[in-house]
Amino acid sequence: MNDYEDLEKCLGYQFKNKDLIIEALTHKSFKKPYNNERLEFLGDAVLNLIVGEYLYLKFPKSNEGDLSKIRASLVNETGFTKLAKEIDLGSYIFISNAEERNKGRNKASILSDAFEAIMGAIYLESGLETLKPIILDLLENSYDKINLDVLFSDYKTALQEITQAKFGSIPEYKIEGSYGPDHKKEFEVSIWIDGKTYGTAKGKSKKLAQQAVAKIAIEKLKED
Repeated sequence: MNDYEDLEKCLGYQFKNKDLIIEALTHKSFKKPYNNERLEFLGDAVLNLIVGEYLYLKFPKSNEGDLSKIRASLVNETGFTKLAKEIDLGSYIFISNAEERNKGRNKASILSDAFEAIMGAIYLESGLETLKPIILDLLENSYDKINLDVLFSDYKTALQEITQAKFGSIPEYKIEGSYGPDHKKEFEVSIWIDGKTYGTAKGKSKKLAQQAVAKIAIEKLKED
């Protein structure tokens, strides 16, 4: 565990109450009378609000459905893990020896929870206006471009890595149909992995439909 002063420098924020940052960095496995779960709960709500406002202002012509999809691509375990790695958060988390042996510092669930907790702690201490630029700087430094096509590309790549490791094959996408007039066409795509279907999804382009169904397949594989 490194001194968290370096983390504060990465964030561009110095905690007045050091107990707060220690709590935010303490995983439940560390067996203290406190852990970061309550701050994680708070951080999740605040991140949803800040990212929602950011997207609302950034994409004035996008409808509610598209804004929701973009936010869902950012405000999730994968997205928060990406931001956590941007500030090397894994180096600062307090975890048990067992989690240390299990490479807990690199686990997406632990990293994303700690990221939410840190953001919740900054909000609690200094409020929304202080937290907002910290989050938005991290977002814009971590993503070359924020839009539907770019964000959804992560799902296909991630799924291919999973299926190659698990089945030794790559997913197959099949177009099941297209609906509506040419200017407002919607495509339905199914996904097949190792001879088994893992769901269907619709999108305004074949590419977006593939990304949407790849996300469904990732979630089903996690459940399995």
